[in-house]
Amino acid sequence: MSRLTSKILLLLCLACFSLRGFGQDTALKMLPPVWDLEACLQYAKANNIQLKSLQLNKQSAQQDKLLAKSALLPDLYGSASQSFNHYNMATNGSSDAFNYSGSYGLSSSWTLYKGGYLKTDIKEKDLSVQSANLSILENENDITLQITQAYLNILVDKESIIYNQGLLKTSQAQLDQAQCQFAVGSVARKVVAQFEAQLASDKYNLTTSENAERQDKIALKQLLQLPDAKEFDVVRPDTVISTASITDLNTVQQYALQNRPEVKNAELGVQISDLGLTKAKSGYLPSLTLGAGMGTSYAKDPNYNAFRQFDNNFYQQAGLTLSIPIFTKRQNKTNVAKAKIEIAQSKLTLENTKTTLALTTEKAYINAQNSQNQFSSATEQLKYNQEVYRIANQELKIGAANIVEFYQQRNLYVQAMQQYIQAKYNAALAARIYEFYLGTPIKL
Repeated sequence: MSRLTSKILLLLCLACFSLRGFGQDTALKMLPPVWDLEACLQYAKANNIQLKSLQLNKQSAQQDKLLAKSALLPDLYGSASQSFNHYNMATNGSSDAFNYSGSYGLSSSWTLYKGGYLKTDIKEKDLSVQSANLSILENENDITLQITQAYLNILVDKESIIYNQGLLKTSQAQLDQAQCQFAVGSVARKVVAQFEAQLASDKYNLTTSENAERQDKIALKQLLQLPDAKEFDVVRPDTVISTASITDLNTVQQYALQNRPEVKNAELGVQISDLGLTKAKSGYLPSLTLGAGMGTSYAKDPNYNAFRQFDNNFYQQAGLTLSIPIFTKRQNKTNVAKAKIEIAQSKLTLENTKTTLALTTEKAYINAQNSQNQFSSATEQLKYNQEVYRIANQELKIGAANIVEFYQQRNLYVQAMQQYIQAKYNAALAARIYEFYLGTPIKL
């Protein structure tokens, strides 16, 4: 019987481990293997740990607001005590006595007036909830820009891989042709060696581009906080070239200063500080509290019935308490002074936030302009170098080109292609970041 029980327990354990592994595999399979930018942004907003932490901060601020509202209500406390006494009585012999007693009551207090502190505290806690929500939006904006940058880095790598693969195929074809020419004695061994060296260099460049893509994918997965073992790739759109005209700087700055969450949050900081000063000044004012209570008590006694004692000892009381601050050992004066300092600090924060945002939008504007100009130049440069390289290839095939001149043209083409790819994605990123300050969602 014990042997059968052991087998059953072993099977149950194996089943639990299998189900656990199946659950993990199912969770991984729910994630798509290929992501577009929109999917990356939505996943990050739903799963990013920093955002989740800020959302918990918001929930905590909401609880503080509920607590502040509840301070306007009366409280109610119950109390109960019970005691037992044992003693010996020695009168004409020895005997034991056992007595007990108890008291029970309810008490309540209600703050009727506290110098306006309670209502001001509610307003302050409400602004704190709004501030917590704006902090979430700030973090979402930061994550959006980081993910967009990482996503476009991968697209740059993918395009680099494609053109490096093309160069590798061309080098392999040129090496095959040179080997055939060497076999019939039309070229020297040195020419074949030069093509072999170039092929090895192209393989190295392709491997470097592939490694860069893997590293940039890891960087994006870290931003998304995806499992390490999850298969991951991104969608390569047909085009990411931004041809739209750039909005004037003044329009973007005005919109950003009026609508960006960091500015609104800083403005709320000033309002919260003002309410803090109002709360500090309320410490100079009197407070009025209504108190009430009722209770009863009893004691075991040979001459009295316990239930009659409950009735005879039942009491009720109510009263008002007025508290007037006369000398608080500088507590109120210090609170007011510190509240004024907090107002000055919050105003400096607001001013710094606006200045930083204005400079950031101006920098984004300059980057968008420069990136578009660089992309136009890079496009034109690639066009001419591509044509020269095509001609050099034709001349090499018919033996009319010097190999040194051919490689010079090839290197110029490679350089122009690299600059074109980088300029294209820089222009796309700069334009989208700049329009993001105008409230335009980032899309490829």
